[in-house]
Amino acid sequence: MELPRRDRGDELLRPGELTDLRGRLRRLSRRHDLATVIACAFDHRTRMLPFIYADLRMAPAGVRAIGSAMADAGFEKTRIVLQQWNPRFRPSQMRLDGRVPDLFMVSSMQIHSTACQGLIRDACRIDPAHRPLIIAGGAKTVYEPWDVFSADADDPWGADVAVTGEEFVLLSLLELLLSLRGPGDSLRDVFLRARAGGLLDQIPGLVYPLTDKRGAARELVDTGIQRLVGDLDELPHPILGFGLLEPPGRDAALGPRALPPERVRRYSPIASVVMTFGCKFNCPYCPIPAYNQRQHRVKSGARIADEFAQLHRLYGMRYFFGTDDNFFNYKPRTLDIVETLARTQVDGRPMRKIARWGTEVTVHDTLQLREHLPAIRAAGVRALWLGVEDMTATFVRKGQSVDKTTEAFQLLSERGICPMPMMMHHDSQPLRTRDRAYGLLNQARLLRKAGAISLQVLMMTPATGSKLYEGAFTSGLAYESAAGRRVEPYMLDANYVVASEHPKPWRKQLNIMCAYLYFYNPLRFLLALVRPKSRLFLADALMQVVGMWGTLHTIRRTFGWMLRLMRGPIRRRTAVPAGSIPMRSAGGGPASHALPIAPASAPVQVTVRASTPAVREAAVTLPS
Repeated sequence: MELPRRDRGDELLRPGELTDLRGRLRRLSRRHDLATVIACAFDHRTRMLPFIYADLRMAPAGVRAIGSAMADAGFEKTRIVLQQWNPRFRPSQMRLDGRVPDLFMVSSMQIHSTACQGLIRDACRIDPAHRPLIIAGGAKTVYEPWDVFSADADDPWGADVAVTGEEFVLLSLLELLLSLRGPGDSLRDVFLRARAGGLLDQIPGLVYPLTDKRGAARELVDTGIQRLVGDLDELPHPILGFGLLEPPGRDAALGPRALPPERVRRYSPIASVVMTFGCKFNCPYCPIPAYNQRQHRVKSGARIADEFAQLHRLYGMRYFFGTDDNFFNYKPRTLDIVETLARTQVDGRPMRKIARWGTEVTVHDTLQLREHLPAIRAAGVRALWLGVEDMTATFVRKGQSVDKTTEAFQLLSERGICPMPMMMHHDSQPLRTRDRAYGLLNQARLLRKAGAISLQVLMMTPATGSKLYEGAFTSGLAYESAAGRRVEPYMLDANYVVASEHPKPWRKQLNIMCAYLYFYNPLRFLLALVRPKSRLFLADALMQVVGMWGTLHTIRRTFGWMLRLMRGPIRRRTAVPAGSIPMRSAGGGPASHALPIAPASAPVQVTVRASTPAVREAAVTLPS
């Protein structure tokens, strides 16, 4: 169920294409006074390890990137609302610059689907005469765009369009709409006119509905797989997005102004920064290679250094997290970045003194760069999250082994870089083994001994967009419910055992709890302070505090599910999750973003209505 690949040679935008688009929009924006609200959907039931601190203390990169793109294009009346900070926010009550925004965008991950749908439903309650254009985006819509539309004629909520791509797709849509917009036209009216005229089909990366007279979706049109920006230096500067954040609060409406610059670091002490995209490994459980069209995309070292410096100067940021898939993926580009950062001075101080950052890498690539680890430390790297998955490589092979993993962790620890392992628990792995390093606790012990500062243990769970996704459902591996409780979207974060062939799956859930209790506990906290084993003892002690707090939340949230797995019965799924709305490509063929769904059985009469007389009704007959 991986995303299909574009024709070879057509995966990336032409060099400078995104930069040119940004320039054209700046010229267009002078004639349009747009107000925009961008919401990040968040389900607070997901608050547990390994995300429990960063989920509230690191403003997500995705919505900030969209906000930066809007501000860069000249639309300064833009506000970013994080539902993790503003849990009572209601789009129906939002006002920006004293009016209902022209544009409302929602970004969501799969685990936050319920919150995302709630935001869209509430936005649809706005009087149609003033309703903004509603755009859905984020990881959720990349793989399951149908989930933000409704086919229920009695409850016709839904986004107007789903963006299944990155900034270029959204900005291309905006350029099209603004070029068609006349005096007095609402942005949504213009969108409906463009939809009726088939003008949206020229922009790859969109999914939009054709609706009936009551507004319910009767068919979805998929314009195809996006083209990706290859040179990430063309992206708008992230400093713009941080200036658009809505202050944390308990109100349903928006505040009078965005979070002041001097308060940004208080609520988001960690800044997520895009540095590279892509990974050379092709793990069957991971959707990343297919999403990136098997490409490796990077920013230059000079651009990353500039972002660190400007975020530090304006907001006082000192801690950064690179949203990389595998930062060590391509050695020459990695060295270019770290060497540039290592020699960069910010106000007379070396970069490592003002920017401390971490990102994700693999054991294999860490060993390939062993002689360059001092330079990596000099660039400001203080922590690396390593996808160990399984130290014995019995389940996942990425060039790791017990000896190689131990060596990589010891090298990092000796260089003053915190090793942060990411593990996967699976059906065939016991909690403990006697004579070999296969058990979950055995591996946790070896990692701890080798210098691991933190531990992440997640259950192997089918991920949308991965090779294993379809088979996990058709084989009956995935659960529908346990003891009468359905598996909900927020449970798909791999903390819950929701797909297993183990005869006693509750033991898998218990194993995860035991691993966390083994790694994070008061004794280890005291030992980190009293009998430090490395120069990283302060970071070790701090992570023990965060880990113990997170472990309590993890057990509190998953213990009830473990009891249900124990009690049963467990009902299994035999069909791949899919939408009920027929979906096709713009040319009438199979849709690029569709999982198996029922095709339209007959032509459907569709009416596109505008909320003002500026747009006439247009009748559209859908092909069967």
